[in-house]
Amino acid sequence: MTIRGEMLIGQQAVSGNQADIQAINPATGEKMEPTYGGGSKAEVERACELAEAAFASYRETGLEERATFLDTIAAEIEGIGDELIERAVAETGLPRPRLEGERGRTCGQLRLFASVVRAGEWLDVRIDPALPDRAPMPRTDLRQRHIGLGPVAVFGASNFPLAFSVAGGDTASALAAGCPVVVKGHSAHPGTSELVGRAVQRAVAKCNLADGVFSLLFGSGKDIGQALVNDPRIQAVGFTGSRGGGTALMATAQARPQPIPVYAEMSSINPVFLLPQALKARGEQIAEGFVGSLNMGAGQFCTNPGLVIAVKGQELDAFIDAAGEGVKASPSQTMLSPGIHQAYEQGVDALSSHAKVREVARGQVGEGANQCCAGLFVASAADFLADEALQAEMFGASSLVVECADQAEVKRVAAELEGQLTITLQMDDGDVDVAKALLPTLERKAGRILANGWPTGVEVCHAMVHGGPYPATSDSRTTSVGSAAIHRFLRPVCYQALPEALLPSALKDANPEGVSRLVDGKREA
Repeated sequence: MTIRGEMLIGQQAVSGNQADIQAINPATGEKMEPTYGGGSKAEVERACELAEAAFASYRETGLEERATFLDTIAAEIEGIGDELIERAVAETGLPRPRLEGERGRTCGQLRLFASVVRAGEWLDVRIDPALPDRAPMPRTDLRQRHIGLGPVAVFGASNFPLAFSVAGGDTASALAAGCPVVVKGHSAHPGTSELVGRAVQRAVAKCNLADGVFSLLFGSGKDIGQALVNDPRIQAVGFTGSRGGGTALMATAQARPQPIPVYAEMSSINPVFLLPQALKARGEQIAEGFVGSLNMGAGQFCTNPGLVIAVKGQELDAFIDAAGEGVKASPSQTMLSPGIHQAYEQGVDALSSHAKVREVARGQVGEGANQCCAGLFVASAADFLADEALQAEMFGASSLVVECADQAEVKRVAAELEGQLTITLQMDDGDVDVAKALLPTLERKAGRILANGWPTGVEVCHAMVHGGPYPATSDSRTTSVGSAAIHRFLRPVCYQALPEALLPSALKDANPEGVSRLVDGKREA
């Protein structure tokens, strides 16, 4: 398969004529061919026009037809073979096993949503039959289902070139909901994006769907993204990236004549609470697991443990010493892009030079380009609480330990935290009462709470929540991972006293789709 440096608008391949985009191999600093011409507002207009035209038919595809489409996308991605992995390795600096695993996750979540679509529970069908003889007022026939919002704009992420990109979770869940998707590919890995985009394009054709069900655009700067969110045909946005980028898109979406939801995953430092008995019994073991999680993927995970909170004392000192030794032994790793590496270095320098922060350890210095050198730092709880800058996410393998005077101060730190994707409790049986006292606060701060694990590694399953209060995400009621992600792109519609001939299939008396339904308040067998 050939990478041509083209955007995909429906079933057409188009060369852009705006500012060029060229991938850079982060391990070598070398520019990679081909060059991608950025799109203009004309390409945005055409992609959104096709998406709107496709919505009418795509949203009413049968459950099996739509599920087969998602399965076909997964098969087409797998069919690319080594070319996809080799290009992704070159564009991101990520190791081959990591990307092979990510490809498996990408295809797995597409197939998960195919199974969700087939089951039909996401339709949330509710039927309240007419009660003409009810006194004092009769009830008319009322039936409800969920439908897709409309065309969705998806922004590819930098740190997951497959699983949170062109055919990642946002795209999979939007397509499952019956929404056409227009993707803005990430400029750091355009070749990888084009390969996956062509796989989706082939699946659209094989399943005989309308051309506009999928498009892929490229563009440097903010113009394409802003134009996409501003287009009146776009009805929702999926975004994974920086807080600045997410809040800018949110502002654009809210300033439209018709505001739309932006589901943005943005910023999280994923605090780890070391509770007293666990810290006393196995502090060195916890330190080993912590350093392993910190270094995973050069710390370029949205669930990287960037903050550790515990009561000051000998046990915490022992943890810091052990973790420091682990960090010192950590080899450097290639970061995803020169821009990400530069931002990481600036963040580490800011911590190193902070008057109230002590540097404990730095990892090994690498010889190649864009190398992440791990870091561990310590500050007091009082200084942490006094300086909001110490809560800022640092995208890379660096973490800050916050020393508290007692459990009351631990609880105060917890109460002052921003919204998080995850919070971890390292605890033993003797810590249950301490954990119980913290839990009501932690539930208000995070979308996922872990005990004795590490937040890196997000299982794609039905119960997963990958979300949280702002700034972790823009809407704490939702998740971007797991089967519940489909609900971001749905809305309920009630049909009152419509004749059988006008009712959608899932609402007909015979239930030809065979979906689960709540009828007069009782679940049908």
